Amino acid sequence: MAHKRLGDLLIEAGSITEEQLELALASQRESGRRLGDELIADGIITETELIDTLCDQLGIDYVDLSNKTLPPELTGVLPRNLARKYDMCPIKATCDEVVVAMSDPMNYIAQEEARAASRRRVIPVISHHAAIERAIMQLYGNEGAARAIEEMRNERLGVTQDSAQAGVSSSVIGDEEEAQSAPTIRLVNSIIERAITERASDVHLEPREGDMQVRMRIDGLMRNVLTVPRELQSSVISRLKIMGNMNIAEHRIPQDGRANVRLKKKDIDLRLSTLPTIYGEGVVVRLLDKSTALLSPEGIGLSGANLEQYQRLVGSTNGVLLITGPTGSGKSSTMYTMIRERNTEEVKLITLEDPVEYNIDGVNQVQINEKAGMTFASSLRSVLRQDPDIIAVGEIRDAETAEIAMRAAITGHLVFSTIHTYDAASAIDRLLDIGVAPYLIASGLRGVVGQRLVRTICPNCRTEYTPDQRLLDLLGLSSNEMPFYHGEGCTACAHTGYRGRTAVFEFLTVDAEMRRIIGQGADRVAVREHLAHAANHKSLPDSCMELVRAGVTTPEEVARIISTMD
Repeated sequence: MAHKRLGDLLIEAGSITEEQLELALASQRESGRRLGDELIADGIITETELIDTLCDQLGIDYVDLSNKTLPPELTGVLPRNLARKYDMCPIKATCDEVVVAMSDPMNYIAQEEARAASRRRVIPVISHHAAIERAIMQLYGNEGAARAIEEMRNERLGVTQDSAQAGVSSSVIGDEEEAQSAPTIRLVNSIIERAITERASDVHLEPREGDMQVRMRIDGLMRNVLTVPRELQSSVISRLKIMGNMNIAEHRIPQDGRANVRLKKKDIDLRLSTLPTIYGEGVVVRLLDKSTALLSPEGIGLSGANLEQYQRLVGSTNGVLLITGPTGSGKSSTMYTMIRERNTEEVKLITLEDPVEYNIDGVNQVQINEKAGMTFASSLRSVLRQDPDIIAVGEIRDAETAEIAMRAAITGHLVFSTIHTYDAASAIDRLLDIGVAPYLIASGLRGVVGQRLVRTICPNCRTEYTPDQRLLDLLGLSSNEMPFYHGEGCTACAHTGYRGRTAVFEFLTVDAEMRRIIGQGADRVAVREHLAHAANHKSLPDSCMELVRAGVTTPEEVARIISTMD
């Protein structure tokens, strides 16, 4: 049994058919993924079903790592590089044997290397891939952070000593040289590595009266992860400033910087921002995954009728296309997706950004510098003399920028931009409020895309349930209308019930009737009334409800999102 292939085990258990196995093997040859990962990616089985089958067929145990407190001394049993390489984590050890949690207990090469490294008999158990990643991060990362903090306390390294060892803006996290680095470097690297592992979008280092709190924004919500002693605060902040090529001697004014790190063969851009507070400088680090798969229509959550409307708008030859939503709603990802879609050798595409988030080959990207007088409005005037076909403006902040964009659209250019409003109809109100003439909006505006990010139910613990009746009444739903799903909470989702986010969209296309309404200076009430009677128009709440009906998200999450809409 130990030498049977995974596919044979799954067929014997009735989890998959031979046809499904053949399809997965064909896909595996192209993707290079492990068979289990391929079956999960193709939606043939879930990770939980795979685990249940392996437990039954191999006679090994499943372990819930969320209930395990791993002692720090386990880091001496199995090296961190081996744990990362084979996605396995020691959870218990004696003099003669070590229990190792694995996502692939059929990887006998990994077991043999673990036996050689630990000099103990290896007892494999199975757990979720995400839970093992988190356990590795917590065991080795926490141990590394604690050790670095202790060394920093003992050595009390000065800023110049740290600076001399690591004045670079690009690095590889988790490499062998890290072990020889200064403790400040190891501490900062462990924080960034944990953020990447936890899929955090931002890391917040917030000085307080007695210490510095490290928090991460995961799936849109903040989570405490670490406390750094106050006496070590300046060393950590200085290290981050060095990574971002900022002035470490300046503490009185905000600064911005950027860096690049590489982890698990993935390039991650870091955008760093400092802000002086009464207890010292605070730092926010935004993590940007440069994976091209995320910057595609499917990657940002477009499908079906929404994808068709998106393609019609993006395929336009002229006009202004606005993307709207609050901060953190995914506007930048959508605009970069549009830029990638239209970036061909037949067109000249220029972007005006503050800051430039993703570097795209073939696109002329311009960094705004308001201190030097290079504003969006002044840059846009200059760009129009560069014979562009398509212009992407990072954000419309004032009437001057908006008017130039509208006039550029009227003269035959296609302009992408973002604007901060609650929904698509509110974008027209905002343009009117900042002083753009109604006739310019009516003539230049091609369409508006409103969007939000909604947390999705963890696929590993998704189960049917009955929501609170008051919540259903608030959303206008009936308990008999359809089955409802939520996540019970598991190790894969850190017991939140959610894993990952997807976007919901609202498309406002400016047709002849809409131009007439806008040209008359109508407000969002009139625009919404027109949209309510428009064929195939879906509002943001309607799109959220579709995800509930499809079992992608929960009524609770939709209520939270809808409460942020005006």
